[in-house]
Amino acid sequence: MSNLKIINEGARSHLPFSPGIIAGDFLHVSGQASVDPETGVIITDSFEGEVRRSIANLEAILRAAGLSLDHVINVKSYVADEADLAAYNAIYREYFAAPPPTRSTIVGVLGTKLKFELDCVAYVPATRQQAR
Repeated sequence: MSNLKIINEGARSHLPFSPGIIAGDFLHVSGQASVDPETGVIITDSFEGEVRRSIANLEAILRAAGLSLDHVINVKSYVADEADLAAYNAIYREYFAAPPPTRSTIVGVLGTKLKFELDCVAYVPATRQQAR
């Protein structure tokens, strides 16, 4: 029996991908953007609004898997406008407690529909705070 589990609860999308998949000890969460968690429709907002909605969608998928942001070990962020990086870093610190996860941030890749998106990998057995 394989140790794979599809997480279909939390934020939804009309696009062809699973919100999350647990593979062994790791949960891989698909890119989360400023979308309505019930319909998957994009919600255009300020940069801050889009970041907060994206993280809320990420949290909903983590909760559906029995996890929290503290289980996240890697984040990939996509920021449309380099001018928003300082705001992103300030908001990010509100959500990801020390020690922070590893992170990559890619700028200028989202086109015109979104200002922000992120995905992550979470470690199922423990939180970052339990690391030695």
